[in-house]
Amino acid sequence: MSGLGALPARFRRTRLLVVGCGDVGQRVATLWPSTHAPTLLALTSTPARAQVLRNLGVKPLYGNLDDPYSLVRLAGVASRVLYLAPPLGSGGTTDTRIWSFLQALAKRGVVRQLVYGSTSGVYGDCGGAWVDELRPTNAQSPRAQRRVSAEQAVRAYGRAFGVPTTVLRIPGIYAPDRAGGTPRARLERGTPVLDRDDDVFTNHIHADDLARACRLALWGRANYRVINVNDDSALKMGDYMDLAATLYGLTKPARVTLEQAARELSPMQLSFMQESRRLNNSRLKRELRMKLRYPSPAVGLLGG
Repeated sequence: MSGLGALPARFRRTRLLVVGCGDVGQRVATLWPSTHAPTLLALTSTPARAQVLRNLGVKPLYGNLDDPYSLVRLAGVASRVLYLAPPLGSGGTTDTRIWSFLQALAKRGVVRQLVYGSTSGVYGDCGGAWVDELRPTNAQSPRAQRRVSAEQAVRAYGRAFGVPTTVLRIPGIYAPDRAGGTPRARLERGTPVLDRDDDVFTNHIHADDLARACRLALWGRANYRVINVNDDSALKMGDYMDLAATLYGLTKPARVTLEQAARELSPMQLSFMQESRRLNNSRLKRELRMKLRYPSPAVGLLGG
């Protein structure tokens, strides 16, 4: 006999490779019952993380996205890929990491599914308007421009090899059990927020809901699509911080003008106060058929 049916079960089992297996990737790894889980693999460049991955039932594969030669062994190891690794923090507008990874992936065989975790920052400042996936990208920082580059690389790979791809555009990720996953520390430091006239809309997704969206996309929902992965809230940043302060019994943050913020906050903190948009998540619900467990931070900041 020949073909897939003739192979032993251990070879027929789906092999899922997670690139960037941090908090969200590890949550994805826990979503399957052990009897139905795919063979889970994760790329890591840090031997110290290997045991953490093994404890989750994930086999570590050593490689470094900044060393293309170390990625050659990844060709043909998996049938589905979830790519959650960020671009480099600086240096141009091209995500060299994902280009190197996809070149290695293309050397042998073709994967059945590729899901890329991008950022809603690719839209740039939208003046508080509602934004769906048809809106052209307008990345205004080199960090977001590298994400646009990565999205283009994923689509190019999909077209070249006939691989179904899905791009998930992700806003601010939060969860009480995620390191730095709530505004509590910022509130305790007394970090100010903008006056209501200067304030910007922000968007959020609970880490567990994001992991579930990744899983749905990996199994063929919303092929060849871009999906906004955000909850139902439409909060301005200051209102989000006020909500968290109320939930945690802390003092609400001071309000400052944009000019004052420019003097008091770091460039990174300030960058998040200069773009305003409200993400439409209709496609998430309609095409990915996702039901949010945490439809707003009011539900998710205290538990889960």
